[in-house]
Amino acid sequence: MGKPPNLFAFQGLDELARSLRAYVLEAQNTALSRHQVFRVAVSGGSLPKVLGQALLKETNGEGKIRLDKWEIFFADERAVPLDHEDSNFKLVKEEILDNAPAALGKPKVFPIDVKYLDDVQELADQYEQTLVSVFAARDSVRLPMFDLLLLGCGPDGHTCSLFPGSPLLRESEAWILAISDSPKPPPKRITLSLPVATHGIKIAFVATGGGKKDIMKQIFDTDEGRQLPCGLINSQAQERVSWFVDYPAIEGVSFPARRGSL
Repeated sequence: MGKPPNLFAFQGLDELARSLRAYVLEAQNTALSRHQVFRVAVSGGSLPKVLGQALLKETNGEGKIRLDKWEIFFADERAVPLDHEDSNFKLVKEEILDNAPAALGKPKVFPIDVKYLDDVQELADQYEQTLVSVFAARDSVRLPMFDLLLLGCGPDGHTCSLFPGSPLLRESEAWILAISDSPKPPPKRITLSLPVATHGIKIAFVATGGGKKDIMKQIFDTDEGRQLPCGLINSQAQERVSWFVDYPAIEGVSFPARRGSL
């Protein structure tokens, strides 16, 4: 048995963002000393805004953000143009890339290829090929290993575009999966598969607000919740997972949280 996930709880968003920054910096510095590049997969939702504050507004932590060494991928993406309001790329661009001072450098960003918006399976296949080209030949690496996955948690326990009860949760071979009937609009999306999402060196979830307390209690305190996508990542990646939450999000949760610090 490994150790359980880490649950870090904070009074408010500013405190959370400072701790998230320290955590991201540590992951970045470890990756750069290991292989001179920092490979990150990012989700959408409210995550890019919190990440933007952590990276661009806070100043704590060891060393500095080296965006010029970052390779940014998308843990999931909607099959929409890159300037569409549902695009995760657009969110990351507006919250982080457009506001990053030149001194931090420019990251290498890997958006979806919009040529394939009409064929979501081809879109997924092409994005998987992008990962293959970066993470080495497909036959030499069983799964790509991100230095850091930055994920959110939906009110139903979904993460990336892996939804509760989906047959895609059983997929064990593919790196990127196509979805044409997402229970949440827009229906067409691509997502990291569960094996890739659990394979990261570090995996961070950000969940804030009282609207998350019921699902957080389910994920952390019940057997059923451990079968939800977020719960499966907790179970499979164990202490490689760290949750960054505010107090309202864990009201009533029995699982022990560390309050106010990493």
